[in-house]
Amino acid sequence: MTTSLLTDHYELTMVRAARASGTAGRRSVFELFPRRLPEGRRYGVVAGVGRALKALEDFRFDQDDIRFLLDKNVIDDGLADWLADYRFTGNIWGYPEGEIYFPGSPLLVVEGSFEEAVLLETLFLSIYNHDSAIASAASRMSAMADGRPIIEMGSRRTQEMSAVAAARAAYIAGFSSTSNLEAGRTWGIPTSGTAAHSFTLLHDTEEEAFAAQIKVLGEDTTLLTDTYDVEQAVRAGVRLTGGRLGAVRLDSGDLAIAAREVRDLLDDLGAEQTRIIVTSDLDEWQIAALRGAPVDGFGVGTSVVTGSGHPTCGFVYKLVARADSADGPLAPVAKKSLNKNTVGGRKYALRRVDEQGVARAEIIGIEAQPKDDGNDRELLVQLVRDGEVIAHESADAARERHLRVRSELPRSALRVSKGEPAIPTIMLDDDGDLVNNPYVKGPVTI
Repeated sequence: MTTSLLTDHYELTMVRAARASGTAGRRSVFELFPRRLPEGRRYGVVAGVGRALKALEDFRFDQDDIRFLLDKNVIDDGLADWLADYRFTGNIWGYPEGEIYFPGSPLLVVEGSFEEAVLLETLFLSIYNHDSAIASAASRMSAMADGRPIIEMGSRRTQEMSAVAAARAAYIAGFSSTSNLEAGRTWGIPTSGTAAHSFTLLHDTEEEAFAAQIKVLGEDTTLLTDTYDVEQAVRAGVRLTGGRLGAVRLDSGDLAIAAREVRDLLDDLGAEQTRIIVTSDLDEWQIAALRGAPVDGFGVGTSVVTGSGHPTCGFVYKLVARADSADGPLAPVAKKSLNKNTVGGRKYALRRVDEQGVARAEIIGIEAQPKDDGNDRELLVQLVRDGEVIAHESADAARERHLRVRSELPRSALRVSKGEPAIPTIMLDDDGDLVNNPYVKGPVTI
């Protein structure tokens, strides 16, 4: 299946009109960036890069696509001939997957002809907005878990293919595994799962259900203990395994109180190594509240696949520079509309880090690479060169990057309470002078 029609109608009407005016081939630079973070969030997480690059490779117009577009009068015959041979031949730079972002961060810089680059707007925005929203929420949750594993289990709370993407984004942001098998097959994400309440209800007694599960999955399995009576379920699980039961799962009630009671019971029964896993509509605030409870792991569903209240990041894809020809010099362009203006000119980005390795600012250079003061880290890497993807990497690599760069943030960034961005975004012109940044509140200084 091609990805060419995962786009908006107006992408093609713009190309059609630009070809008619002779401007479609003009060299152009588009940028994908956030105007702001979701209300109260202190940082965002870049996710969807790998999916976007794969979608770019599949962005082709086959005969069925072109026939549909002609039938609906979206395109004319001349554009149909061009689309039949469409391949993006330009260059793309971007923040690598798992990186942190802030207001104004140039997450993607796409350079090519207008007609080639504008067609990618909706494709890139739909992937980045969804996956980064999931990863940003998941990062807060994994930070609150403080090293304890979290299973992503939200497949039944979202559209089926969104569930696969959500599992990947959550893993990149620190989750340990997913319940979604397609995510395991497609992206190599570890999968896990045992049984639901229906399995217990299927059997004549809870103990028979536990015995059947243990027989197949072994003593290290996790038993769901709140179908009937939690205490009796825990006692049965310990008895059936001789105290070697892997874990018990609590899915209802006051989890903090229940976890303490079950921990005491397990210890009294000699099952000191049996772990306690909690589920039940958890989010980052509830996980934070459980940090002092004897909980060994979490399962999160609805809140992570919906971005914990922020299901999109509000990313935009804007033309920031263009030439008068296919290979002429670039000149900055920008929107001037009230409240939705943009900053023209191609951007470059550094993360300013102090001598202790703590991030202090996002430095965005306009038209020129900002000066490195010695500890800074470049944020943009080339993803596509002359139309060829050169930066495929595994979800594990992105996950490792995220955990590393998150540890670089100031301690205040990891507070679950609402707050302003953890570090300021500072924009500099090609002379190194401060530029008014419409994406942040109040004045900023270097």
